[in-house]
Amino acid sequence: MLTSINPATGKEIATFELHSDEYVDAALTAANRAQRKWREVPITERVGLLTRMAIALRKGKSTYAEMITREMGKPIAESEAEIEKCAYNCDFYAEHATQYLADEPVISNATESVVAFDPLGVILAIMPWNYPFWQFFRFAAPAFAAGNGAILKHANNVPECALAVEDIMREAGCSDGLFRTLLIDASKVAGLIADDRIAAVTLTGSTEVGAIVAGQAGKALKKQVLELGGSDPFIVLADADLEQAAAVAVKARYINVGQSCVNAKRFIVEESVAERFVELFCEGVAKLKIGDPNERDTNIGPMARANLLAGLHAQVEKTIAAGAVARAGGKPIGGDGFFYPPTVLDHVSPDMVAFCEETFGPVAAITRVKDADEAIRLANQTEFGLGSALWSQDTEKAKRLARKIDAGAVFINGMVASDPRYPFGGIKRSGYGRELGVYGIREFVNVKTVWVGPARAT
Repeated sequence: MLTSINPATGKEIATFELHSDEYVDAALTAANRAQRKWREVPITERVGLLTRMAIALRKGKSTYAEMITREMGKPIAESEAEIEKCAYNCDFYAEHATQYLADEPVISNATESVVAFDPLGVILAIMPWNYPFWQFFRFAAPAFAAGNGAILKHANNVPECALAVEDIMREAGCSDGLFRTLLIDASKVAGLIADDRIAAVTLTGSTEVGAIVAGQAGKALKKQVLELGGSDPFIVLADADLEQAAAVAVKARYINVGQSCVNAKRFIVEESVAERFVELFCEGVAKLKIGDPNERDTNIGPMARANLLAGLHAQVEKTIAAGAVARAGGKPIGGDGFFYPPTVLDHVSPDMVAFCEETFGPVAAITRVKDADEAIRLANQTEFGLGSALWSQDTEKAKRLARKIDAGAVFINGMVASDPRYPFGGIKRSGYGRELGVYGIREFVNVKTVWVGPARAT
């Protein structure tokens, strides 16, 4: 049994029966049968499904946004933006997938030799709760365009969203069986990964879960794409536009109530401008409205679960006990729901919990450094390597420094964000593989050499 809880009230929304082993078995068989047919459909026709997915998403945007807010607490305006982003991603791949998957000629002595991109089969998508629609459609649009099928194992605290995804695919005219949502316990995942009817696995989630899934998929010799945790640095150099940097920093940290792998988490600031940056940052934080996520002017809704709030507060307490200064927030709000105030911890040193660990919630850790070299060194002093931001008005210098940052992305004078035009993913314990862009659509394909020898004269 799965129970959906409204994090704004702490009250139960609904319960859902888990799918039986028989249901799961039938879904896998149907997905394989449908995928074998789907791969034979020309890509110029497959992309039509993506266009219809975008239409279905926009048609139901209000309903789906309200569902996101109800199940995981995202402020309603951000929930609506999530649905629109899903639709945009579908439109993007509908336009570009044919080009991205076109055979590539190989220059050699052979004639007409090419590299072709064939689908792998049915992909198991293990998805998290923090962006319950985006995380799936980010993967699904390129995967379906490439000729794959998919099975979704969603986070167990968003079953309404998980089933709504299946409704969207059905409305878009997805081939019968090509996609299915499974409501199953996490203990069943290993069996799915080992099943011969699953060709590959994609996971967005914690580093700890990623290591488990990687081991299971590796044992089965199956391709994986893992987008895992992050502790993104937000580096502010002395020559940065402090007003702009601080304004963007507030959004970069507190969007989605701070519950994103690519939220800025560690703010590494040159000492000469640190006090002014912190003042500007705290001024912005003070303007954030905490409250009912259904109200359009709310910036900070509840955290998704009570245990996440408790874990975050423990990290804050340990960091303050070690000598950090709370410039804002620092204590649970109390009352109904799982609310935690936007918190600013200043004078955080590299040995403190808020610097060393990922803080998955509305807590910013500010570390002061003497110069750019120390900033880069501390930015890299982490087990993670997902995103990063670097602020300097000397863009040539910033571009040189960006090459020294260990991360899957560096955003200069901007906020880290996923965008279908650019590859997205991490290094180190933030995972491997890429989503989005041309590299993302080629993750779940067989990159096949088709060698053609010269024809014999007759």
